[in-house]
Amino acid sequence: MGRASRDKRDIYYRKAKEEGWRARSAFKLLQIDEEFNIFEGVKRVVDLCAAPGSWSQVLSRKLYLPAKLAPDSNGENLPLIVAIDLQPMAPIEGVIQVQGDITNARTAEVVIRHFDGCKADLVVCDGAPDVTGLHDMDEFVQSQLILAGLTIVTHVLKEGGKFIAKIFRGKDTSLLYCQLKLFFPVVTFAKPKSSRNSSIEAFAVCENYSPPEGFNPKDLHRLLEKVGSPSGVDDTDCCSGWLEGPNKVYIPFLACGDLRGYDSDRSYPLPKVDGGTYQSLDPVQPPIAPPYKRALELKKASNQGVREPENLSLDS
Repeated sequence: MGRASRDKRDIYYRKAKEEGWRARSAFKLLQIDEEFNIFEGVKRVVDLCAAPGSWSQVLSRKLYLPAKLAPDSNGENLPLIVAIDLQPMAPIEGVIQVQGDITNARTAEVVIRHFDGCKADLVVCDGAPDVTGLHDMDEFVQSQLILAGLTIVTHVLKEGGKFIAKIFRGKDTSLLYCQLKLFFPVVTFAKPKSSRNSSIEAFAVCENYSPPEGFNPKDLHRLLEKVGSPSGVDDTDCCSGWLEGPNKVYIPFLACGDLRGYDSDRSYPLPKVDGGTYQSLDPVQPPIAPPYKRALELKKASNQGVREPENLSLDS
């Protein structure tokens, strides 16, 4: 009953199961591609924070499978897709899985080895922390995750490449925008139609990777600290407040996807079926080892260990 109710309330949740996607987030990457054509000419891709794999599925269907099934394909020089996550995920055709930490430079070395010493044309990241509901905290942690992804990007992305990352919009968005602009001349914050209006999430679409002249990836954080400081040199008090007032930064923001299409915030009637009873589909691929699995096991064990209260008699 709960799943059928969610199928009615979330059209993209229902469509994801019907079309074989592991999560509704697949539509977000598809709609970003519709607007920015991010897959054009791409041969090597890195998917950061990939589990459960919906974005890797999109990459496989849009890049790997068309090249493999092409009439003139000989099985060589196919697009390479590397997916990275701390959590394992079920296999996807054409996707190489690396179970690793995106904050570790060794992970970048593993990726480059899979690319035979070459670098990626595109890096995508749909990762997000477990939200607390405290927007300032969630925004800060998310921005740190993006900068961790940027650490990998500076090692594995070729000049001219693209970087797509989930962001949480808030009061420090201008600081994150300026930090990304250090490396990408064109940065646009996009809101796909499949992303709920009630959500503070959006996506940074960064194009034409161009690191500063003489840039050393080891100096990344020292460089980022200068962006929000008044002097821009010695003052390391990195603060978005400096980017307001007369120094206000205006960020390009774009809604993408068919704006006449499905509305992710409204409820839709369930499709009519023979017999009149709608049957909700199971998820395409349940998580293999979700981080909450241990907590559920402990809770189940504690519930089974609770003794039923004894019947007490009022008679003495």
